[in-house]
Amino acid sequence: MNPMRPRNLAVFFALVAVVFWSTSATAFSFGLREMDGLQLMFGAVLVSVVCLVCLALLQGKGSCLRAVGFAELKHAALLGFLNPFLYYAILLKAYSILPAQEAMALNYLWPVVLVLLSIPLLGQKVAKGEWVALGISFFGILIIATQGDLSQLKFTNGVGDALALGSTLIWALYWILNVRTDGDDIVKLILNLAFGSVYLLVAVLLFSELEIPTMRGAGAMLYIGLFEIAFAFFFWLKALQLSTSTARIGQLIFLAPFLSLLWIQLALKEPIQSATLIGLLFLVSGILVQRYLALDRAET
Repeated sequence: MNPMRPRNLAVFFALVAVVFWSTSATAFSFGLREMDGLQLMFGAVLVSVVCLVCLALLQGKGSCLRAVGFAELKHAALLGFLNPFLYYAILLKAYSILPAQEAMALNYLWPVVLVLLSIPLLGQKVAKGEWVALGISFFGILIIATQGDLSQLKFTNGVGDALALGSTLIWALYWILNVRTDGDDIVKLILNLAFGSVYLLVAVLLFSELEIPTMRGAGAMLYIGLFEIAFAFFFWLKALQLSTSTARIGQLIFLAPFLSLLWIQLALKEPIQSATLIGLLFLVSGILVQRYLALDRAET
């Protein structure tokens, strides 16, 4: 049997990462039944750091870890505060007070926020057609947040929706700042997560408590740390390295929210609202149109 071609292998690795990410809403919901969000993410991030250090050593990147200097540590201290600490603290609070499908769908606004932040922070320009595409995505967000009640714009849970949308701002800002830093991607992620674990530990000591998790809680920690963070990032990075088209690989991420709805229905027994599905279709359609216009403009 012939070995898998790099292009096909890139698609395979990307799909594995997408499947892992698509289970996040379900895993978070299960974990939050056993403990609060700070406890959950502290354990999960510790697991991911250990896993990624092992992967880095297996790839022969021990010298990169040992060569980390003050500048890298300074950047990691900032980025680790944004993600995983602040991002997950806000996102998991949203998951604790919103239906999983609503929090998940609103969180997928981050590509739109990424475009908006790139204007002042990266000096990028947005064409008229791209503004229309952003408007389509925003309309989808309104459908999801109001559960289809657009006539009076009554939000089902204003605080929860604000938290879910706020997490997208932090996630987008994290990735914009991350591209400005040099160094090996896995090493940067390890440093960010390590600092994030320290911030999470402080938050747990101040606002929660350290305690031995239940079996289900420990399972949620392990799953999120290994599959949502460590392995998902590792496979996504390998996909980008093997792919000849980052744009094509990037489009696969939009399978995640629809797969996520499937896991939510199967595992959490949460009925999928028609407004969530319709709004998600608008959201993803707008993002895809914006991406197509941006790539077309770049080629010309």
